[in-house]
Amino acid sequence: MPAEAVPSGPSAERGRCAVLGDPVAHSLSPTLHRAAYPLLGLAWAYDAVPVGAGDLAGFLAGLDGWWRGLSLTMPLKREALALAGDVTTDRARLAGGVNTLVLSAGRVVRADNTDLPGAVAAVRERYDGPVTGGTVLGGGATAASTGLALCELGAREVRLLARRPERAADAAAAVAAHPSAPRVEVLPLDAAPVTGEVVVSTVPAAAQDDGLLARCAETPVVFEALYDPWPTPLAAAAAERPLVSGLDLLVHQAALQFEAFTGIPAPLAEMRAAGETALTARRVGA
Repeated sequence: MPAEAVPSGPSAERGRCAVLGDPVAHSLSPTLHRAAYPLLGLAWAYDAVPVGAGDLAGFLAGLDGWWRGLSLTMPLKREALALAGDVTTDRARLAGGVNTLVLSAGRVVRADNTDLPGAVAAVRERYDGPVTGGTVLGGGATAASTGLALCELGAREVRLLARRPERAADAAAAVAAHPSAPRVEVLPLDAAPVTGEVVVSTVPAAAQDDGLLARCAETPVVFEALYDPWPTPLAAAAAERPLVSGLDLLVHQAALQFEAFTGIPAPLAEMRAAGETALTARRVGA
């Protein structure tokens, strides 16, 4: 269909979106976005499409005018950053990756990162106190985005505890580049103290041993970036402390994507409920 015949804006009758990555079949993004469409009168489609490293440019070249947005997961975030050029937002450049492509007439008009503001919103939903510092367990891409989120929340000192500190250099550099110029340390996961008001875990549940839990025991806020398996040892040990889950992060970043794609505020509660139902079904069927 010619581009000029494609309807535009939130009242459009049709629209296509998808999450891309490899692997991608496990993604909850289709569940979250699909739950929102009928509530707002949108007859849109949202699918999970496997796209491997090096294949993003070819996929984008084949899109027609019905496409409105793409959610990106690994291994495509850095690839999208390199492809997007001058339509890339400052926060995507800061985070070092793009997870959101907004499309119009089959072309990318905005390349963004909703992981960063999604993490900020997820913390603020559960905790409204001060954040002067924090500790992130892990040193990968999620550690970078959540470390930057701590800076957005006010942290001036961020500590990254990594199983292999030498592999956390990129994450540390990303956090250190925040405009607030935070002090960033990279230390071993198995021994260093946990400091600040928030501890964020991006490490597997199997890495959360008793020693690590003991070092996290006095931290006021626990942010567990995983959502499956649940609860992780760290989440179970949170007790009465504010607990931010990986599902909270996923829902908030997806809600920001939904609004960017459709122009309509996302029904956050309904999207979260759909995600909870899907996760429960997975656990029962496991």
